[in-house]
Amino acid sequence: MPELIAPIAGKVWKILVAVGDKVELDDELVILEALKMETPIFCDDSGTITELLVKEGDSVNEGDVLAKIG
Repeated sequence: MPELIAPIAGKVWKILVAVGDKVELDDELVILEALKMETPIFCDDSGTITELLVKEGDSVNEGDVLAKIG
């Protein structure tokens, strides 16, 4: 099952999808904030969001799983 992985450490500023949403390659799914900069995180695959493992305001480390895509 594909996963959306945090490429950098930061705070989850905005989640743009919900469980059950269909997503395509290069869709913007999450925005992380690090060093006062907003960094969009894009989908690497297409499918349906099956699980969100973070919520807005959570701190994440590089490599953390943000969401699962089925």
